[in-house]
Amino acid sequence: MSALEGILVVAVEQAVAAPYCTSRLADAGARVIKIERPEGDFARGYDRVAHGESAYFVWLNRGKESIVLDLKSEAELLRRMIARADVFVQNLAPGAAERAGFGSAMLRERHPRLITCDISGYGDDGPYRDMKAYDLLVQSETGLASITGAPERPGRVGVSVADIACGMYAHAAILEALLERGRTGKGQGLAVSLFDSIADWMTVPLLHHDYAGTAPQRAGLNHPSIAPYGAYALGDGSEVVIAIQNEREWAAFCASVLGRADLAADPRFDKNTARVANRSALDAAIGAVFSRLTRSDAMERLRTARIAFGSLNSVADLSVHGQLRRIETPAPTGRVSGVAPPVRRAGETFVPRAVPALGEHSEALRKEFAA
Repeated sequence: MSALEGILVVAVEQAVAAPYCTSRLADAGARVIKIERPEGDFARGYDRVAHGESAYFVWLNRGKESIVLDLKSEAELLRRMIARADVFVQNLAPGAAERAGFGSAMLRERHPRLITCDISGYGDDGPYRDMKAYDLLVQSETGLASITGAPERPGRVGVSVADIACGMYAHAAILEALLERGRTGKGQGLAVSLFDSIADWMTVPLLHHDYAGTAPQRAGLNHPSIAPYGAYALGDGSEVVIAIQNEREWAAFCASVLGRADLAADPRFDKNTARVANRSALDAAIGAVFSRLTRSDAMERLRTARIAFGSLNSVADLSVHGQLRRIETPAPTGRVSGVAPPVRRAGETFVPRAVPALGEHSEALRKEFAA
């Protein structure tokens, strides 16, 4: 039996954050009814790369039931669904759910066991409440973009981290609320925003700014406050990423990888703060050795010295990576090979349920929830 079997989730959702949350509930066995507008979740049209389906939509909507429903003319049908639901998730524009008669407080008053989760860009209050919010905008507003990228220019994190972070927080909060309801019998109102989610992730840079007077600077493929921790070029044109986390590792790296045991005691490099302050000289010393090594030579030395390292891979490299676990998800136009869920349950094999076509379950759901 799946962990959330018997749990009914009704989701008025679109894009990434809310669908991420509910997809993980569906993966755990919850029944998720996805309410879509006549033209469908606009994430269906983000791209057409997966047999004509959107990569985003295939990733975030497996195992759900899709019904096309007009919130104005079919409000009563949605009310009947919510009356039987355990969880209601929505990420409409601020105030839209209330105007449509589906405000969270009102729903919980009517259904005390119901757990509601409102997902928004900036939250229910504050000066930015009514601002539209998409992933890159939130990366920019929170300062994440300012510490991402090369020194000469800010950069966007290459995946939708604000949406994903918000969806993860919402998922965890719903699970906590379900546990609490099991003890108290009462539902709970939850609210999660993209801004708050990334602001939490920005705590370390924020504390550096507030207490040390300066935020970490953009360092490209280097860690701003740990050194050496970043990418270094090798003699054959490839790059390797290394990570030194403590002085023991630094001494081993100097002796066994660089063949320069003396560097460990050099006052410019004898502790992490000194290495960060003298990063240019540090990188020059490492580069002088690495520029004479091939990738295989460097990897052999790093393995022998038990130094953490990784390859600077492309997405093409990930596609054939020996560690990558895949699943095949049925979709309306064919099976899509994607990434398996990160969490593995002992003794269980995850079998993905299908991605729904737009309105695939409309007729059946109308019959099930008829007056």
